[in-house]
Amino acid sequence: MHEQLKDGPAPGLTTTDKLRMLLDITKKISRSLDLQEVLNLVMGTLDSLIPYDAAGIFVLKCDQTAVARGEEPCVFEAEAVRGYDIDELSELHLKLGEGIIGHVALASEPIISPDVRNDPLYINAREETRSEMVAPIIANDEVIGVFDLESDELNAYSDDDLEVLMMLASQVAIIIEKVMLHEQLIEKKRLEGQLEVARQVQLELLPPSDPKLEGFDISAYNFPTEEVSGDYYDWVPIYEDQISLVVADVSGKGVPAALLMAFLRASLRAATHIGYAPHISMAKVNYLLWESIERNQYVTAFYGILDGTNRTLAYTNAGHNPPLLLDAKGGAQFMDRGGVPLGIFRDTRYHEYYLTIEPDELLVLYTDGVTEAMSRSGEEFGRDRLANSVKAARHLSAKDLIMAVQKDVLDWTEGRGATDDITFFVVKALS
Repeated sequence: MHEQLKDGPAPGLTTTDKLRMLLDITKKISRSLDLQEVLNLVMGTLDSLIPYDAAGIFVLKCDQTAVARGEEPCVFEAEAVRGYDIDELSELHLKLGEGIIGHVALASEPIISPDVRNDPLYINAREETRSEMVAPIIANDEVIGVFDLESDELNAYSDDDLEVLMMLASQVAIIIEKVMLHEQLIEKKRLEGQLEVARQVQLELLPPSDPKLEGFDISAYNFPTEEVSGDYYDWVPIYEDQISLVVADVSGKGVPAALLMAFLRASLRAATHIGYAPHISMAKVNYLLWESIERNQYVTAFYGILDGTNRTLAYTNAGHNPPLLLDAKGGAQFMDRGGVPLGIFRDTRYHEYYLTIEPDELLVLYTDGVTEAMSRSGEEFGRDRLANSVKAARHLSAKDLIMAVQKDVLDWTEGRGATDDITFFVVKALS
């Protein structure tokens, strides 16, 4: 049973004395951001306010992924304890709603149990305990833990004691929340620092300038949506009149995608320097990726070798967006030929295709961030708008054409931009 006992301060301490001590504790704990230091200070001072034989501050830790593993999502962890057998306490593993502690956390209401032997909620964690008082620790209207006091005497706690414990619990809630916010800020700054380093490394991996090939105006650019992009483009000079070019989109975002991008870059560059044909390069890179990455990762990529003298492009497409080809009269064609993305199957075979790029023709390689950019009504930018946008800007240089199409995407999304990275690689055959 849970009773309210008679009011009255503990012998030797008036209510004023207790409030003065609470104020002193509050001043001390407000100066620290070390949670363990604060909780130990609270526990060390607590005995002067409310006598106890065992006490503990238990914080509720929840892991929503535990349900999928068949485990309890929320359990209590002892952050600071006094008077318990540590071995017995470590085997307790109280869950939300279990025992007096769990009940208080679930109900968000404090409890005084004058005789735990007659209390159906009590779970014995200590043989000597006869009475118990538990108060919830509440932050932002949510229970984040409990403050538990146990005594070897019956009827050990009064309403005054409960009020003092509730006030102390509110101070503990403030400091726990303060420490958690501080830790989150530190972690946020740490991650931002790591992302900035990753971004700088990634920028170093992108070509520092556009390729120069006689008879062509060529430019490429990446518009990331986050600090680190999953898109990738590159070009490598082979001979004076030949370059390799690639545009790729790595599954996922952030640092993992950037690392995979770096791996792809190294693999493709090695294949280029060895002199493999595009379809052989793709097959070898596919196997390397299949061997090295997680099964839910993959890469779409367009890889080709542009011959300036013959105006030909030998290329292979591994599941990437079909390039857009504009002929000299402005007719638009999306080149849909290609295979599956890299890294999905072990021994994927890729085919090589050939394209002659005549004077005044225009080839646009891109990633799906542009075609999937959404208007406020939820309509995608799509292939047709991309083709029309390129047609309208075809008189511009390759570099300015990219900026013009990107502006059309921004206008389509009313300034919000795409939700995925956008990369363009434009090849203009000059008159």
